[in-house]
Amino acid sequence: MPASPAPRSQGDHGHRAGGYDVVVLGEVLVEIHADTRLHEAVHGTAARISYSGDALNAAAAAAAAGARTALLAVVADDESSVPLLRRAAELGVDVSHVRRAPRPNGAYLLAADTEGDRAFVYWRSQSAGSTLSPAHIDSWSQLLTGAGALITSGITGALSPDAREAVVAAARTVHEAGGHVTYDPNHRPRLTGRAQARALLARIAPLAGLLKTSCPADALALVDTVDPPTAAARYRALGARAVAVTAGAERLLLDDGTGAAYHPVPANPAPVDATGAGDCFTGTATARLALGDTLRDAVAYGAAAASLSVSGRGGTGRVPSFAETAALATPGPGRPA
Repeated sequence: MPASPAPRSQGDHGHRAGGYDVVVLGEVLVEIHADTRLHEAVHGTAARISYSGDALNAAAAAAAAGARTALLAVVADDESSVPLLRRAAELGVDVSHVRRAPRPNGAYLLAADTEGDRAFVYWRSQSAGSTLSPAHIDSWSQLLTGAGALITSGITGALSPDAREAVVAAARTVHEAGGHVTYDPNHRPRLTGRAQARALLARIAPLAGLLKTSCPADALALVDTVDPPTAAARYRALGARAVAVTAGAERLLLDDGTGAAYHPVPANPAPVDATGAGDCFTGTATARLALGDTLRDAVAYGAAAASLSVSGRGGTGRVPSFAETAALATPGPGRPA
């Protein structure tokens, strides 16, 4: 595994004195997890309620990796947000800055699929999360300028035109304050078109210290390739300083600007559900970068955490502790692409 990081006291956390190591901007969703494939569901099919969304998944992973983490989101002003926020707090995420809106929380239905090729059914039109706006970013300005790192995504930017501008404003605020920005394009064709996603990517990439993306899904839609090294080079040409490309369960390519190399992904012998694995990678890697680890070590920790996460159901069903992650993480400079 990578060299063990030196222990940090609570006072060591934060890019600025009293600030958060990581802030995560995005959407929290109610997750309805069916016990069968969606097209096979019948009357009386069992399901369970949990809480997920890429922002919560990443925030939970960042907190588990040792970062002082805050969630910046808008949730419903009703009873459904009580267990949602309770779950986030149980996962170690500070939810004291979350705002409310007189709209319902978004929700989605899914079934387990360890291969990552899942069919989601969403209910998020006119959701509380979609009311995210630049006005919220202004109100969180001190939190953003004091943060070590920001995580946000193309999903957040696709919720509404105001949410798109909020993503850009938050990334610019953190970047200009000297903090790190991690961006995951996370393209969802049912949520936004390619042209709009590409336009947002072009605005965010120059602000991103790490761009995490998938191939072929994101790469084909956004940079016209199914080749991970080519995708990384094209994202870097847009301005991203480093790019991590996940290409299935066993391949991870890192382009840090000095070269592109494939890095090992530890195998999980008992996979259950890949939902949120990419978010777990993002949250863990960003946390470790904010806490002072090298990019390669942070990526190794991210890959290990993502592998462990697929042992649980749903986006936050299995959030590994950092001790578990560090024990599984694989060292090495990577195999040249």
